[in-house]
Amino acid sequence: MKGLASIAPICFDGEVKKLLRTIGPAMVVAAVVLGPGSILTSSKVGAGFGGLGIPVVIAAAIMMIGMVALAARIGVSYQGSACDELAERLGRPLAIIVGLILFLVVALFQSSNNLAMVAGLSPLVEMIGGGKSVGAGGQMVMLLVFNAVLIAVLYLMRELYRSVEKLMKFLIGVMVVAFLFNFLVVYLTPRSFEFVAPTNKGDLFALLGLIGTTFSVGGAFYQSYLVKEKGWGISDAKRGLTDTVVSISVLGTVTVVILLTSMRVFYGRPDQLELTSVDQVARQLEPLFGSWATVIFSLGIVAAAFSSFLVNAMIGGTVMSDSLGKGSRLSSVWPIHLTSVALLTGMGVAMLSLSQSGSTVTLITFAQALTVVGNPALGATLLYLGTRPELTGARRIPRWILVLASVGFLISCLVAVRTAIAVWDKIQAA
Repeated sequence: MKGLASIAPICFDGEVKKLLRTIGPAMVVAAVVLGPGSILTSSKVGAGFGGLGIPVVIAAAIMMIGMVALAARIGVSYQGSACDELAERLGRPLAIIVGLILFLVVALFQSSNNLAMVAGLSPLVEMIGGGKSVGAGGQMVMLLVFNAVLIAVLYLMRELYRSVEKLMKFLIGVMVVAFLFNFLVVYLTPRSFEFVAPTNKGDLFALLGLIGTTFSVGGAFYQSYLVKEKGWGISDAKRGLTDTVVSISVLGTVTVVILLTSMRVFYGRPDQLELTSVDQVARQLEPLFGSWATVIFSLGIVAAAFSSFLVNAMIGGTVMSDSLGKGSRLSSVWPIHLTSVALLTGMGVAMLSLSQSGSTVTLITFAQALTVVGNPALGATLLYLGTRPELTGARRIPRWILVLASVGFLISCLVAVRTAIAVWDKIQAA
């Protein structure tokens, strides 16, 4: 018995290390989805909708598992990349359209990352500057410096994929521990107010944005490229499924934890906080960090921005390059060039947003919601490639993956239509 007791920890440690080696590509996808926009959007949903947002997150996470699993199987089943295979069957122009759609989705998502990064850094700069407000000019300088650093890293970093994968695992791990710990403290601390049923059930764009940040077909699409960067083949299909389930489950869990924390702190407050600034959102950390809540939350936003910033741009740059027939590996020059263009495009859109008056958190959730509009085209592409008759034997996509991805595709169509209507109504009301 004593011998068995000494062996058990070793076996457990070995299984944990094996699991950590298995996960990777889908964790990179989770890192880009769980960016600053996701943190702010889930906080806004928790404050505005309360527990109604939880089934939305769970459903979106399940659909995301199906779509990422489908993309992973496509990546290991085909010899060529997704856009090359699409161009071979339906023509290069259609592949270019798919690449351009994903590039535009990335630009919108990237703009929200830029806005969230500025929103996170501004309170820190104001504290260092003795409370002096950071104007639009100062915020634009932040964006220029941050994006310039990332572009430099992009060109100078060796073995780009391996470095990015390690960094994303670390940052996701830190965020999981931090949010879980704060969640426990918040729910062990008595409410400081008497609950009042809110008359306003929250902003629809926040809920649509939450779907967009959890069920990202663009992120799922990139999984077919990441498994090739990892060097996986058809024999690694089971490993890819484990990677998908674990990584996306972590994404869904963290999102639910943030939502529940915000719900506990804000939902049903008599003053009906609308969370229009990062300072207000940061108050959900006050039970644990007190007066340091804004600083800690701002640092978390910056860390999330870093984890999402580069990979999100890499999605747009890599797929756009592939659609043009210029290569899809991160060691190639065209994906790096177009990734830089994606970074600059997102920065430009964010600067344009900063020049307008309005709530930063509202602008972020608005941009996050718009990303779902391009999802149907990307989902249709994955389903087309996943149902080709030449996929036989070990290359055949399991039926449950196709069914789950098909449901996700139909939901993405419905959400895209609803988002387009909501955007039109917003424009008409402006």
